Parts: sequence; C-alpha cells; structure tokens
Amino acid sequence: MCKKIFIGATGQHCGKTTISLSLLHLARKRYGRVGFMKPIGPKCIDFNGMKVDKDAAMFASVLGVEDDVALMSPMTLIPGATRSFLDGGIPRSEPIERILLASAELEEKNDFLIIEGAGHGGVGSVLGINNPYVAAALKAPVLMVTNGGIGSVIDSVELNLALYHREKSDVRIIMLNKLIPEKRELSISYLKKGFAGRDITVTSAFDYSPLLADPTLQHVAELLGFPLNGDPAEKSRICHTIQMGAASSQKVIDNLGDSTLLIVTGSRDELLVTASSLHHIPEYRKRIAGLVIGGHTPVSSITQRIIDDSRIPYIRIEETSSEVFLRLREHVSKIGADDIEKISHINSIAECFIDFNLIESML
Repeated sequence: MCKKIFIGATGQHCGKTTISLSLLHLARKRYGRVGFMKPIGPKCIDFNGMKVDKDAAMFASVLGVEDDVALMSPMTLIPGATRSFLDGGIPRSEPIERILLASAELEEKNDFLIIEGAGHGGVGSVLGINNPYVAAALKAPVLMVTNGGIGSVIDSVELNLALYHREKSDVRIIMLNKLIPEKRELSISYLKKGFAGRDITVTSAFDYSPLLADPTLQHVAELLGFPLNGDPAEKSRICHTIQMGAASSQKVIDNLGDSTLLIVTGSRDELLVTASSLHHIPEYRKRIAGLVIGGHTPVSSITQRIIDDSRIPYIRIEETSSEVFLRLREHVSKIGADDIEKISHINSIAECFIDFNLIESML
C-alpha cells in the first residue's frame, strides 16, 4: 500500500518545493519507488510537448520519469481555464476526477507519494479544488509548511487551519522553515505552546539559506525573458549579490560582493571591459557571476568582442538598469531541474534538519 503525504503551506515562498525535495531524498533511502504529484499547477511550462506545472516537470526530471509527467500535473491553470470553468466550459466534476485518476495510477506505481499543494490553502478554490479539498479527497495526511516566527506564524496557520478543518483535511504536522538560526529554538518552543492541546505536531526544517533563496543565472534569464550568453556551463551559478554598476569602474570592482550579478548600462564600456577582463582571474571569477547589460544604447563593437572572448555570462536587455535592479530585488527564486548545486545542497543537509522518522510515524 502506498504511503502518501500532502505538503501544504500558509502562503507562497514558504519552501514547499524544498521540503518536497528533502522528503524525496529521505524517502528514497527507505522505499523502492517514490513518486511526486502537483495536483493543481498554477505555473506552467512547455515540457515534452505538454503544458505542465513547473515543479512537476522538475521532479519528473529529477526522478527520471518524464513519461509520467502528465500524471504528476493532472490539473493545470493555463490562461482562460478559470473563466472556462466558471462559464461551464469545464464540467464541475472534471478537475477532481482528473486528480483522483492520476493519483490512483501513481499510487499503483509507487510505495511513497509526495503530493505538493499550490500556495496557501485557498488556491484552487475558483475550480472547487482548493488544497484542503484535494488533500481530503486523496485521503493524504497534511504537513503544513510555514515561515519562521511566532505571532505572525500562529496567525497564518490558524487562518489556513480553518479552511483545512472545513474540508475535513487531516493536518498532522506544522513545519517551520527558513528559520533564523539564533531564534530557532525560541520559535519552535513558542509554536509548540501555541498549538498545545491539539492533535498537531510542531517540528522544524531548514534555517534561512542564501544558497537556496538566491537565483541562478538561468533563472534570471528566464525572469527577464532574454537568453543567457557566454559560457553555458555557468547557467547554474547562484547570484548571491545583485549590484548596480553606477559608480566609477574602480569603486564598482572594489565593492563587489560574493558571486555578484552586475547590472550595467550598455554605454559603460570601461566597466564592461574591466569586468569581462577580470572574469579570467580566479580571485575575481568568484566575485563576478555575470552581467545584465541594459538600455537601448548599443554596446560598441570592440567592447562586445571583449565580452564574447571572455565568455563571461551576460544577458542583454532593453530595460534600464534601475528597472531591472528593482525587478530582480523583488524576485524569489524557484528551484529547477538544472539547479544541481541547490538540489545537491538540499540532499546533503536534509538528514540534519528533517526528522523523517517523525514524519513517517505520523502517516
């Protein structure tokens, strides 16, 4: 019989996918066949000729089961789907029927199934299949992921629990994630007090990690909608610092942070040449992840040759540097199948932070 767990959350960016990857890694040490499912897919991509959820595509690649991706992403919220549903173009029973049929097939193929929800508890309500409803329909115990903290965490958990209780979902675990290391024990102890007397276990996951939170060069390119040029082997490089190249070239270089994505206007030939030239030097290669070259002004031909010869990763866009800087500072990174460094890091620390014995005992 296949064991199942539904990974819910109090909101976006709590780390559901990171937790799902951790459980995948830990479960594969004990179970011969481990599967994944994203019942509601709000963020879709083209994958093997199909529109599927991004996370489902990533897990299909990680697991090497690309042929099962349609089962792993049975209900996608493509543009127009919600209007079609409300207008009667999609039968009311179709979304949950698709999910139940896909889950049944995945349960036959696996011994342990990780089911990842989408966003907070209310996501999917427009189709009549919010996260708590799906978890209850699949008879899957719920692990609810939330960010670290005390008061705000209890508030957001209570808000979501009301919907899970209404749908008669079985919430068994609340997992704090992205904890501040020096506040870890304090947060956990007060959350346990806050939910004392209920049949819910409070546990913890990872400390906040820039390695997991910061975007890769490939993610930046996808966000901006332009190709990543230069050395393709650098696409998984993580950008820990995003810096505007507005000062003099010397000051910009002197103030480079760790693995910096440098945003430079196309007219700044001196800075572009300097950064490209320094990319050959190991000391600076660690500090310069790549360039975003903005603005309508063409890069001079000689400068472009130096950039290309250096093979420094760069993205050429038409937005101004300040516009790009603001967009990237507000961006929250998602993990993709090509993020080898991030996935490897998650696997390496999962056993230190995730109590799989506890989770398994609650299923």
